[in-house]
Amino acid sequence: MPIFALQNNKYMSNFRDWKLPKLLKQFQLSRVRNLACLQEWIEAEETITDFEKAVLAYLCNHLIDNVLSWNEQELSMHAIGPIFTWANFTTPKSNLFELRELIGTVDGEEISGKPDGMIASGVGEPEIPYFCFHEYKKETDPNGDPTGQCLAAMLVAQVKNAENAPIYGVTISGENWRFLVLEDRNYDISSSYSAGSKDIYDIFRILKRLKRIVAVRVGVEM
Repeated sequence: MPIFALQNNKYMSNFRDWKLPKLLKQFQLSRVRNLACLQEWIEAEETITDFEKAVLAYLCNHLIDNVLSWNEQELSMHAIGPIFTWANFTTPKSNLFELRELIGTVDGEEISGKPDGMIASGVGEPEIPYFCFHEYKKETDPNGDPTGQCLAAMLVAQVKNAENAPIYGVTISGENWRFLVLEDRNYDISSSYSAGSKDIYDIFRILKRLKRIVAVRVGVEM
């Protein structure tokens, strides 16, 4: 069962309290294999420059050399952060935010938390979120369920979007990235991409496509 905290005289669950089986049952989510919006996202072509390839190769090798000894903060600083930085989600109308509070009511359930990262409209402060991610040092973590937590954040992002469009996400466990999409109450999750292999180029390509998707949502030309 999720743990509830009293805030402003209302009981509210936190993203970190949700595990996938409970979340699926509570909000009647269904996994749809090969969901079209996920396939369109992760299979889209994007150009990666030679300079970007060189940077990614360096980050890949740096990750291989250190991933087994890094703690979660070091993984974020030396591997995850640089990949997102090179993808560059800053536009005049949107940005990548870290550890910003996200609160919403889903089917009468108030849920809040601070995703490790989210891409949202707004510049100095996040407004409408389109993408959330959670990271963990290891695939299994006694303090939570990365897929459940990420989907909980994506459900809150969904209720904050007036348009009926997919919400995107990723969980990062060590060197492994898995991309998610939530459309209505259907979701799908990709196979794992290892940033410690040539998959890092696919990870970067998928993030570049995400930048285009968000740009369209906020009305920015690329």
